[in-house]
Amino acid sequence: YIYIVMENLSGGDLFTYLEKRNFEIKEKRSRQLSHQIATALYYLHSFGVAHRDLKPENILMVTDDDTSDLKIVDFGLSKTLSAHYKSHASGTPYYVAPETLLEQSSIKSDIWSLGVITYCLLSGTVPFVGANNNEILHNVLY
Repeated sequence: YIYIVMENLSGGDLFTYLEKRNFEIKEKRSRQLSHQIATALYYLHSFGVAHRDLKPENILMVTDDDTSDLKIVDFGLSKTLSAHYKSHASGTPYYVAPETLLEQSSIKSDIWSLGVITYCLLSGTVPFVGANNNEILHNVLY
């Protein structure tokens, strides 16, 4: 018999967590969450794994309280790669790194996404806007 034990992550995703708080959390909490994400990325990157689709919807909260830990999920686009791996463009427009759009994806692309998420945690908004995905992607590149 094979038993699979899954952790119960009852806090929802990071986007929902922020939405319930009207996208306003204290700077200290933003720092804690950013540090947890950075630590998880450090671990992944130490094995040469790039997530490549890091966004609030792919970060789950263990609980819904203000001290909850988080977990990175959805490794469907992840790759094992070197620092200068060439790949196809993929990701979510708000969080995708310019290198990924130029098909030069690397583990550094996750750091870009972390920066965008940190910006969102601190400001309650995304740094790049547009009327549609093409405009957002254009603003990311230029």
